[in-house]
Amino acid sequence: MKRIYFMVPNADVARMIVNELLLARVDEHHMHILAKEGTDMHELPEATLMQKSDFVPAVQRGLALGGGIGTLAGLVAVAVAPGAAVIAGGVLLASSLTGAGVGAWLSGMIGLSVDNTRHTQFEAAIERGEILMMIDVPISRVEEIDELVKSHHPEAALEGTDPCIPAFP
Repeated sequence: MKRIYFMVPNADVARMIVNELLLARVDEHHMHILAKEGTDMHELPEATLMQKSDFVPAVQRGLALGGGIGTLAGLVAVAVAPGAAVIAGGVLLASSLTGAGVGAWLSGMIGLSVDNTRHTQFEAAIERGEILMMIDVPISRVEEIDELVKSHHPEAALEGTDPCIPAFP
């Protein structure tokens, strides 16, 4: 799946695009709308906390950093403790997994409270009242959806795509 970003001028255009995408068999749960607070989002699939926050990148960073720190802690524990060479593999595995889990959990909690860094380039337009549409489609349909939106709504500006969308959010 790829995420396509469109900036549209108002909620009416967003509603028309959502309806056209539904007719093109794009599921509503693959469409996410981000707008200025107070915008009438009636009948629009509003972005969830996962799309609005920096949760996924934070978890990825925490997983790597926590796993690395856990591995280092395991190596120190094996080097310091006499006779630990017998159970060194278990100590390293346990400390690495614990570090990765704790790192992912803690950084995920922090990531939930931080705005999505991918959306910073759109903040000024959103504050002016424009609407950010995020549409998740299979890679094979990116051009089709882009052409569909542009052919009916030339005022919708394609703002790029993300290389891939994580499966779990």
